Amino acid sequence: EENKFFIVTAGATTVRDFDWIKRHTPKDAHAVITDVTWSYSMLGVMGPKARDLMQKITEEDLSNEAFPFATGRDINIGYATAYAIRMSFVGELGLELYIPTPFVQGVFDALMEAGEEFGVKPCGLHAVDSLRLEKGYRHWSSDITPDDTPYEAGLGFAVDLKKEEFIGKAALIKQKEEGIRKKLVIFTIDDPEPLIYHDEPLYRNGKIAGENTHGSYAHVSGHAIGMVYLKNEEGITNDWIMEGKYEIEVEDKMYPVTLHLKAPYDPAGKSIKA
Repeated sequence: EENKFFIVTAGATTVRDFDWIKRHTPKDAHAVITDVTWSYSMLGVMGPKARDLMQKITEEDLSNEAFPFATGRDINIGYATAYAIRMSFVGELGLELYIPTPFVQGVFDALMEAGEEFGVKPCGLHAVDSLRLEKGYRHWSSDITPDDTPYEAGLGFAVDLKKEEFIGKAALIKQKEEGIRKKLVIFTIDDPEPLIYHDEPLYRNGKIAGENTHGSYAHVSGHAIGMVYLKNEEGITNDWIMEGKYEIEVEDKMYPVTLHLKAPYDPAGKSIKA
């Protein structure tokens, strides 16, 4: 339905985001906003075998042709009807299942039973966090905040300046014309031992150029990995970024780092769209 939207936000920012949307909804918009957080639970089925597993517990056609990436629809799973979205925060093929909470245990049990042959395992926040860093996905409150613009965060592809009007349009037009003075990039440390998490200083040619927004261990590549906003008052270009020599300070020790302008893992997004 063209006039119906399903908005998913982080559990920690539900109140903030709900309030923001209400405050910016015109009084004559004839729009009704309902918080259904407590009515649904979400299970994410993610990984190269996600579709094979899901086809074991539903008769719905989940092929790429019938259910393409970035679409959503209702599917039946046993006694439950789940709203399924072809989306994954780990950079692999996946589905997010939004299930009425009274039915979620039954769906979880069905997934675990059917998934035994695929080696399915429950995973937690930090496992997901590690994978999303390798894929270059941003995390609200650490990598992106109200103080950062889409161009600075590397999300300019989501900006359509041809739209008639939207909040911040004038500021983005100005920034695109003048250039940015900070930019979020991914970095890896060849040595997997340093434990990076937040705010470790990153040096460019011996001078502090930014702080780590979030870090983890990259299980696919075997490196320590993080994101950093590089800052330069004279402006930032990709050439300026790649010309520098970079190090990060972790527990009073300096480690050389490699910067990445694209996601280290599957930058073309082939896996998630498979």
